[in-house]
Amino acid sequence: MTNDGSDASKKIAAGICGILLGSLGIHKFVLGYSTEGLIMLLVTLLTCFFASPIMGIIGLIEGIIYLTKSDEEFIQTYVLSKKGWF
Repeated sequence: MTNDGSDASKKIAAGICGILLGSLGIHKFVLGYSTEGLIMLLVTLLTCFFASPIMGIIGLIEGIIYLTKSDEEFIQTYVLSKKGWF
């Protein structure tokens, strides 16, 4: 298993985006999860931002999870295994 810098930088970028922009699903797009990101974005937009707090909480939790995992755990779980949610 290779541990290159781009995978480790995805961890920080996805974590910060999850915490700050979680309701829009930007952190999902950073990891390459287009379907999950689109679901979060559309739920937020199609409910006229009424569901934004719920999506924001999901993004916050995921962002914290991303940042608290070690680089190896993060790469194994989210880059190689492609775990889309939590």
